[in-house]
Amino acid sequence: MQGKFKSLLMSALLASVAFHGGAKAQSVAAPAAGNAVATPDNALLLTVFLKHDQSRPLGELNAQLAKQGFYKAFPPAGVEVVSWYVTMGIGQVITLRLPASRLREVNRVLEDTAWGSYRTEFYPSYDYKAVALAEHNKAQQAAQ
Repeated sequence: MQGKFKSLLMSALLASVAFHGGAKAQSVAAPAAGNAVATPDNALLLTVFLKHDQSRPLGELNAQLAKQGFYKAFPPAGVEVVSWYVTMGIGQVITLRLPASRLREVNRVLEDTAWGSYRTEFYPSYDYKAVALAEHNKAQQAAQ
């Protein structure tokens, strides 16, 4: 049952990201297939799940976050917040864009300021849009 729920949840989450991401989409020139390069700052995307401790009242959780300095420290300066949603039944789902060299810093800020109020899960990824669009264009041209 839990596996089905996780699958359904991830599907809903991906659909939500696709829907909301589409509203902010920008035209990107796709690189030639096979010629994709890393971003100049070696950026990665990091999706962070902050799962609420549901055994405690929300006011208590917020007081703990304030005491630990969560909103003062997170996100660290220079780390881009791509999206920040509240997902009912889970907590907060945040996607960040950051240089790979700052991954440890982001992790430590969350350990120092979010633990106790939240359980954390991390899902690193990278921006594949330009590569996927280039492959799509290549396939479309081959079909003509």
